[in-house]
Amino acid sequence: MLSICVFASGRGSNLQALLDAIAAGRVAARVLLVISNKSAAGALEIARARGIPALHTSDTHFRGEADYCHHLLDLLRAHRCDFIVLAGYLKKVPAEVVQKYKDRIINIHPALLPSFGGKGLYGHHVHEAVLAYGCKVSGATVHLVDLEYDSGAPILQKCVPVYETDDAETLAARVLEAEHEILPQAVQLFAENRVTIRGHRACIAPSPR
Repeated sequence: MLSICVFASGRGSNLQALLDAIAAGRVAARVLLVISNKSAAGALEIARARGIPALHTSDTHFRGEADYCHHLLDLLRAHRCDFIVLAGYLKKVPAEVVQKYKDRIINIHPALLPSFGGKGLYGHHVHEAVLAYGCKVSGATVHLVDLEYDSGAPILQKCVPVYETDDAETLAARVLEAEHEILPQAVQLFAENRVTIRGHRACIAPSPR
């Protein structure tokens, strides 16, 4: 069973989807800690309502990245977290944390990577870029986190249509439904030890069932 820390910056709908999937028995994991860089993040309230430790911590609280990084690693060790899920987290995770959790840290991105990823492409900025480009399809990607923005190996993707009548808000709502579906599925793949990393590719073993 995976012992997870979730990092989130916003309202926490992906955290809620993951917790609901765990409660329903679809994901063999437990969320032991939630961290946010925003003190008013809804994700913190969702966690606290479930009795999960929920902490506001930011690099602005520390003298430098090294101190911040050590603090995060101390929290992860103290709560015995062996896996990290970035669920709408809008800060870059320190390199040392990424390296310590190599192949054990995933992110959900609201587009079909490698398209529409990278620094500055998050939230509504992604959907505005998709619409401006004239794409007919968008979607969501769960990917491994490495040292660059949105460049880690994809684990799961799900497509959604883009309609002529869409704006960033309506497209975001459709993509969010896909996020809620594939994030718990990806976590379960890791819980079942079905993900193997070969170079820059994530290979998924068939279900034993």
